[in-house]
Amino acid sequence: MPYRTRLCGEFDAAQIGDVVDASGWTARLRDHGGLVFVDLRDRTGVVQLVIDPEHAPAALAVAQATRVESVLHARGRVVARAEGTANPNLPTGAIEILVDDLEELAPSDPLPFQLDDEGVDESLRIRHRALDLRRDRMLRNLRVRTQVTGIIRDYLEERGFWELETPILTKSTPEGARDFVVPARLHPGSVYALPQSPQLFKQLYMMAGLERYYQIARCFRDEAQRADRQLEFTQLDVEMSFVEREDVLDLAEGLYCRIWKEVLGVDLPRPFPRMPHAEAMLRYGSDKPDLRYGLEIADVSEIVRDSGFAVFQGAVASGGVVRALACPGAAGLSRKELNELAEFAKEWGGKGLAYLLVDESGEIRSPIAKFLSEDELAGVLAATGAQPGDAVFLAADAVPVVVRVLGALRPHLAERFALADPDGWSFLFVVDFPLFGWDEDEGRWVAEHHMFTAPRREDEDRIESDPGSVLSEAYDLVINGSEIASGSIRINRPDLQERVFRTVGFSAEEAEERFGFLLRALRYGAPPHGGIAPGIDRTVMLLTGTDSIRDVIAFPKIAGGHDPLTDAPSPAADAQWRDLGLPIPPAHFIAQELELLAEPVSLLNQRLVGVL
Repeated sequence: MPYRTRLCGEFDAAQIGDVVDASGWTARLRDHGGLVFVDLRDRTGVVQLVIDPEHAPAALAVAQATRVESVLHARGRVVARAEGTANPNLPTGAIEILVDDLEELAPSDPLPFQLDDEGVDESLRIRHRALDLRRDRMLRNLRVRTQVTGIIRDYLEERGFWELETPILTKSTPEGARDFVVPARLHPGSVYALPQSPQLFKQLYMMAGLERYYQIARCFRDEAQRADRQLEFTQLDVEMSFVEREDVLDLAEGLYCRIWKEVLGVDLPRPFPRMPHAEAMLRYGSDKPDLRYGLEIADVSEIVRDSGFAVFQGAVASGGVVRALACPGAAGLSRKELNELAEFAKEWGGKGLAYLLVDESGEIRSPIAKFLSEDELAGVLAATGAQPGDAVFLAADAVPVVVRVLGALRPHLAERFALADPDGWSFLFVVDFPLFGWDEDEGRWVAEHHMFTAPRREDEDRIESDPGSVLSEAYDLVINGSEIASGSIRINRPDLQERVFRTVGFSAEEAEERFGFLLRALRYGAPPHGGIAPGIDRTVMLLTGTDSIRDVIAFPKIAGGHDPLTDAPSPAADAQWRDLGLPIPPAHFIAQELELLAEPVSLLNQRLVGVL
């Protein structure tokens, strides 16, 4: 006997009169006295079973004994629903299956939570993930994820890309996030690292002449988790030879246009805007600005440098800046709400937040208004585009502090005042990132993107003399204020790569020890090449409208990297530490002592006798 004639969500009026088999989970049971109705569910949807006690008494007994989420197999005839009982909101709502035979294939225990309860604690949901994934929302998210990877493969293979793998056990490299390391049993004292990305291996593919590579790659970063970040994640990894920046951006643009069209039915306008990093930081205080709303930041330092407000004067005189943004409709904020925004600014490192409230008549209310002339006030309003009913918020401090404060304030205000169109899409490429940044803690230059990113050709001669002025061929794809993809044109000459290594503080010996395999390949001829790596998890988050990356990953970790499903990470046994040639951590000895203290005195005596 077959389990299925077709899947639950695929039955329709065309099968009326047919004898069919259907299998799935019991989503709902309803006993109406004479008839029992069962909603049978699988990943495609629900079909209604109807059990008539006069027609199938044995099936009735099975249905009455079963629990919700038990697995059932039914055989019966497809019939039209009685007049007035059809469900137009259900694809199978015009029919039902009149059951002849019903079999319980697997019973369910009482549920730890109801599948239609959206308020269940997340750790409980993940502990029972096989149950949680049966929910409509989770099934939809994973279906979209499957659809996205299918579109990616079709799109890239149409363009001549090969899907190739790269190693999971590899060499630990400096910079970036912290590596996960794996002790090598056959090489005591040595470790492998799990890849943060396939970066160097995909470059080697280009040096090998394979020209167009992609991979749906698993990557690992030992860093703090948050709503859009996991310790292990999935990215599309792409690399191309004989390309410049616009070739890569055009490829990514076309891919995302296809994804949005096929998944959401949305036609995205092309080309996506390109914005230099410096401009994004100046106008929006962020390298991933959400352009669905305005709130553009204006530099008003020159307007207020000679004002009577000492805070503004002092900031400009000490080499800092005064910058401002206008928030539509915020003039009605109460003193309490304004104080809360000042505290918000302090949380981001600012000393506070000045404000100008522009009422509907155009009059300005503010504790600092008396220190500013009419021309200065008019200049601030003009620079920010403030209108009656708006509030202008001003921050004065060193440039990095002001950028950080207003960059955080901007999306905070947009959320508070619902300024972003929830159905809108803002796609943006941020380009021309700095190649180097100064690390105050280490007292050296570090790579802003990674050490294999090419500088702009016109900036190469300043790598040693003025590293901070060198711009790179790096770029990010930003969607609605989220960084979704990052990439760059790579260095393809060994002399240039060695200069970058020296600038970030690597001696020739250290560069050879860490990256000798890359330098060797570069010395045998490497084509100009570049790529991009979009995050699949974050892409699916946007497509499904969820706020948590854990809702688009089948088996995620929660805070602290804990997995409630398997209770990982878990302590290694002493024998495992010894097998790896590693010392047993002190915590193990402490745990053993605590176990001893918890044992009854009689068992302790037995242990002592054994020792003596």
